Order: sequence, then C-alpha cells, then structure tokens
Amino acid sequence: MIGATRRWFQRNRKGLAIGAGVIGAGYLAGQYVLSKISEARERMSSDRIARENLRRRFEQNQTDCTYTVLALLPTAAENIIDALPVEELTKELQQKRAERLARLNAGEATGSDLSSVSPSLPDDDRRSLSSFQSEGYVHASQVGDSSLNSDGQPRPKRNKTQLWNEVKITSVTRSFTMVYTLSLLTIFTHIQLNLLGRRNYLSSVISLATPPANASTISLEDHDDELTQTLGDDFETNRRYLAFSWWLLHRGWKDLMGRVQTAVEEVFGPLNPREDISLAKLSELTLQIRKKVEGSTEEERRSQKWLSCLLPPAEEEEHVLRESGVEGVADPTSSETASKLRHLLDETADLIDSPSFSLVLTLLNNEGFSTLIDQRCAADAFKAPTSAPETALQSFDSIATVVPLAANSERKTKLANLLAVMTRQAHVIGNGAHPPNEYLVAMDQNVRELEAFSAVVYSSNFDLELLGAKNKELPTRETDLVDTEPASSSFSQVVVEKEVEADLKKEEIIEPQSSSALPEESVLLEGPPFTEPEALADSAFEEAWGKATDDGSISPTEEEIQPIP
Repeated sequence: MIGATRRWFQRNRKGLAIGAGVIGAGYLAGQYVLSKISEARERMSSDRIARENLRRRFEQNQTDCTYTVLALLPTAAENIIDALPVEELTKELQQKRAERLARLNAGEATGSDLSSVSPSLPDDDRRSLSSFQSEGYVHASQVGDSSLNSDGQPRPKRNKTQLWNEVKITSVTRSFTMVYTLSLLTIFTHIQLNLLGRRNYLSSVISLATPPANASTISLEDHDDELTQTLGDDFETNRRYLAFSWWLLHRGWKDLMGRVQTAVEEVFGPLNPREDISLAKLSELTLQIRKKVEGSTEEERRSQKWLSCLLPPAEEEEHVLRESGVEGVADPTSSETASKLRHLLDETADLIDSPSFSLVLTLLNNEGFSTLIDQRCAADAFKAPTSAPETALQSFDSIATVVPLAANSERKTKLANLLAVMTRQAHVIGNGAHPPNEYLVAMDQNVRELEAFSAVVYSSNFDLELLGAKNKELPTRETDLVDTEPASSSFSQVVVEKEVEADLKKEEIIEPQSSSALPEESVLLEGPPFTEPEALADSAFEEAWGKATDDGSISPTEEEIQPIP
C-alpha cells in the first residue's frame, strides 16, 4: 500500500506541485490585498481625523477673531469719540439756549412779555436740541462745563449756526468712521489670527510627524529647555505680531477719519439741520460719501490704499512695539524672531494689498452701512418698519447704500433728528463690552466671503512651510522661504470671475445681499498649485481647503456683475 501511494505521488507530482503553487500564490495575493485594504482604511481614517481636527481648529480660530474684535473695538471707539465730541457741541448749544432764555427772563418781568418774545427761539431749534437730549447725551448738570474743551482751555466763541454745522459734520463723520474702523479691524484681525493659526497647526503636525530619534530609549537627561526655548521663541514672535493692531486703534483711524470728514463736508456741508430729509435722499448722500472714500469705480476701489491705516511704516515699527508694551518686556529680539516677525508683516502687507482684501472690505462696509442706514436710521429717525426687507438692489451707480422702495422713500424727518440717531449709533457700533454687537454680528453672518478669505489665508503656503521644516537641505528660515516664493504667491491666482458649478446646490448659494450691498463680482479665492513631494505636504492643503469647500457656508456665490458707469 505504501508502494502504491508512492507510485501515485510520483505519477502526479507535477500536478500536485502546480496546485500547491497556485494555492500558495493565492494565499499570498489575498494577504497582500487584505493588507492594502487595511492600509487604505487606516489612511482614510487618519485623513478624516486630520480633516476634522483642522476644521475644529479653523472654526475655533474664527470664533477667536470675533472675540478679539470685541476686545479691541472699545479702544478705537473711545479714541474716535474723544476726537469727535458731538456731545460737547450739543451741550454748548444747550448752554447758548439757556443763556438766551436767561436774558429774556431778566429783561421782561411779566409772563405775557415772555410769551411774546419766546418765539424768537425757533421751535425747530427746541425740537432739535430736545432730540439730542432725549438720547441721553446732554444733561443739565453738564451744561456749565461746555465752555472748556477736552484740554481744559477755553473754546473759541461760535454762533448757533456754526455750532449746528459742526454738530452735523461731526456726528456723520463719527458714525461713518466707526463703520469703516469696524470693517478694517474685523478683516485685519482675521488676517492676523489665521496666519498665526496656520503656523500653530503646522507646528503641531510637524511635532507629531517627527518623533524623537531616541524614542525607544529612556534618557535621564533634561531636554525641557530646548522645547521651552522653541515655544518661547514662537510665543514672542506671535506677541509682537499681534501688537501691531495698536496702529489701527491709535493712529490708523486718524487717516481714515480725515478721508471721511473731507467727504462729509463736501456732501453734507450745504444742508441745513432744520430742513427735512427723506430716506432716499439719505441713501444718495451716503452713496456720494462712499464713492469719495472708497472709490467710484471698481478699479479705484482696488487701487485704494488701506495699508497705511493698518500697518505702520518701517521706521515706526519699533515705536509701535514700545507703545503697545511689548518692546522692553522680554529679552532683546533674536535674529530668528526678527526674521519670523518680518515675514509675517510682509505677508500681511501682501494680503492687505490684494484684490481679495478690497472685495471683502467692500462687502463688510456694505453690511455696516446697511445696518446703520437701512435698519437703525430707518427705524429710529424715519420710523419705518424694518421687519421685512423694503429695499431694492441697485447697480453700482449706487455703490451699495440703501435704495428704499416707494413705501419708505417718501418718509421724511428733520436732519437734526437724523443726526441725533447717528450720534447714538456711534456708541452702538463701538460696543464691545456688552455683546452682541449688531454691526459685527451682521458682518460675521452675512459676509460669507470673509470666511472664504480666512480659509485661503489659513491654508496658503502650506507646501513651502512644511517642506522647509521637513527637508533639512531646504532653507529653514522663513526669510529664506520668502526668497524661494514670495508670501503673496497664495494670491497670485485670485480669480475674479463668475464660476458656477453645475452641481452647486441651491441651498449652498448665499441669499442676496441687502440693499446696501455692492453688486460685486463673484470671487473664487484660490491658493497656489501645490506639489506632492512629501506625504505630509500632499494632504495639507486639501485638509485646509476642505473647510472652505465641503460645507456650504463658504462656497462661492453667483451674482450679477453690474457695469460701472
């Protein structure tokens, strides 16, 4: 039997060998396929976790931007209100009225005589002054102090007409300057925090991707100083960079106020505070002011320079650091910290000068002026209902201020009453201590391009910084990276065109802008093309840009491009 079995194996040894080979090859192939499937699952899981981590970081960053604006806004508001003291002017008007009444009372003994001369004070003036007083900015106990200015020196004597003209110019200038300052502070804060957020994210990714070389051994040596030194250097760079918001809060708004005041004097100068003004007329006047400040054409708005309002010139940078309390607190700045700070400032300047910045700033201004004119002034001064939209979208002939429909266009009020509302709204715009600030809420919720702009800032230059950290042969200093590819490269491909995807869902398209919104062109914010030499750099941009494209909150919009006359 054993011999028969041996003979059978000898006769079929070739077939058995082939069968064993096939089975073995099949087993190996199956194991290979299973391992690849397992690797793909792990990679997909890690990518999903990384994407969710980046999404959470980005969303938290935008929330931090809002709270930072609320924290900084009162400083700018206080400086602007002190520079444009409408309340002091109204107190001086009240004092003149009180002095005139006192002279009348002293010169006439009988009530009949008083009644015969009291009409010499026009009813319009009494109502106008009472409108300011009813807003809570003029108190009888403060009337006697209005003869001195904020420096404690006597004020020059001015007649009633001059005072009313100053009240008119100052109140409008102050409220408009506050709107522009809030818009600039909002977008500038988003640039700063998203640039730093990108750096922090990359630092965490690199630290996780590059474990210590001797991780398998236990060392009793203390290497904490190296980590502390690295983190301390980044902290010092971030602290100095954030200190540059001081410029807008204390100096930049002055340049802005000068532009606005010049435009207000030209537009509102001929108006008499006693005359009636309609909502349509107010919209037209606001339009004229915005054209003078921002530019009347798309090309003028893009060429408008806002950099001087947001960042100091190079010779003033040390002064800003000293005034903000940063310079001198820590050790002298190292060369590495200085180079990192210079790269951040240069990249910020490039972003401010980009067309995307101009577009987003215009949209923020649209929301600010819409809230001021279309909602607050319409409701408080013109007593117009604001529960439902009653305005119509206008082409750029109207640089996007309010265009009231027939239901509200004929509503009129005294210009003095309107000035009282604007005086009060300046305090509301600058409100940061008691959130929510309705102007900031409107900008955050309605200007979705701001979040797209932030996503581009957050995800730009990922490949350069990651490769600079991973490859030792590449320059590691950020100033060297600038030489390789300028910081503004992430906006070299900003596409200003109307691009509508066929599968874009209707609910992902933002609702039309309010009547005070510019008919802007649709902008698709794109970053630079990214190479894939490293696995870490391969998914970095995709993860960041996924936030900007996956959810509908920041998808590009489809809007009509209006011709500019």
